[in-house]
Amino acid sequence: MHFASNDALDPISMPISMNAFRFFLLLLAAPLLFCAQAAQAAVTITFYSHDFGSSFPHAFIVLKGTVDGTGEVIDTNYGFTAVNVSPGILFGSVKGKIETSKTKYVANSDPHFSIILTDAQYTKVLAKMGEWRDRPQKSYNLGKRNCVHFVAEVAQLLGIKTNAKSKYFKKPKSFLREVKSLNPELTLATSPS
Repeated sequence: MHFASNDALDPISMPISMNAFRFFLLLLAAPLLFCAQAAQAAVTITFYSHDFGSSFPHAFIVLKGTVDGTGEVIDTNYGFTAVNVSPGILFGSVKGKIETSKTKYVANSDPHFSIILTDAQYTKVLAKMGEWRDRPQKSYNLGKRNCVHFVAEVAQLLGIKTNAKSKYFKKPKSFLREVKSLNPELTLATSPS
């Protein structure tokens, strides 16, 4: 199509077919723009372990990103532990709590694998965390309800295979390595959201 002057580029005087073509292109591009934006605005969950050192071995999750539906920026972590780490944990159930670790602790821990969550999955993870936080006391038991059991339930909630008869429920790093071997498609986010 050839126009004689710049006046012909005025959208009001354009032929209907040109305006319809532009509208059609806009309709095609809009979902792509939305998908690109949605992919950038997601929460990533990463499963971590922390070895012996100045503290008890531990398994926990880190959540980072932006909730699509609300735009809320998330940067937190959750793990389940005994309120007081003492010899009492060796003899039975003790008081337990959900704990958020300091940035330095997370930085000195080992990430194993990550998943980008939908808003619905993120909500389910928070509900699972709340369920563990609100359990009647004495809720921590080294052999039945420890940090590894907590991350195992979160993983299962997200459709990740775990070994219910694992021999590693007292060994966070070994447990998460086992989970990774059961789910070879899992990878570690190179730069969590």
